[in-house]
Amino acid sequence: MRCHRKAWKGCGCLLFMGDSVGKGRLEAFSDGVIAIIITIMVLELKVPHGADMAALMPLIPVLLSYVLSFVYVGIYWNNHHHMLHAASVIDGRVLWANLHLLFWLSLIPFATGWMGENHFAPVPVALYGAMLFMSSLAYLILERALVSRNANNSPLVLAVGKDYKGPISSTLYLLAVPLSFVHVWLAFAVYI
Repeated sequence: MRCHRKAWKGCGCLLFMGDSVGKGRLEAFSDGVIAIIITIMVLELKVPHGADMAALMPLIPVLLSYVLSFVYVGIYWNNHHHMLHAASVIDGRVLWANLHLLFWLSLIPFATGWMGENHFAPVPVALYGAMLFMSSLAYLILERALVSRNANNSPLVLAVGKDYKGPISSTLYLLAVPLSFVHVWLAFAVYI
């Protein structure tokens, strides 16, 4: 269905790049997706069949993977919240950039589970690094989309400034992928 730009509000068509939208739905949707991501991750923690401490030992890699991923999701949620709070205007480009970020974050439970279940084997650890790289890249794209849509003196643009940490983190995640095949603990050192 095609509709005219002026009639957009009622027809459900794609948002045009220059159109401004409210950020409440974007925040609520993102918070919901992130809550589901954390829920899926915790549901992957299986209850041991034994009642002693020895029964927990095989679960240590899964638990460590969960803790690392929980921290990452928490960092993304926190930074996402502050970034959107500082933004005054969002548009269709921001909505799509946000969906791109949520797509990569939604893969965290899979990568986390595969890495933990396989006791940090090189291929799952490398995939985890690739997923971290793509998530960080998607976050940078979202950040750039928001910065380009908000005024130069807006709280968001002033807070972001010249973001050096984001590109450095992305580069480190990318470097950790081949490091996974050298020694997985080198990759983990980079992730941490």
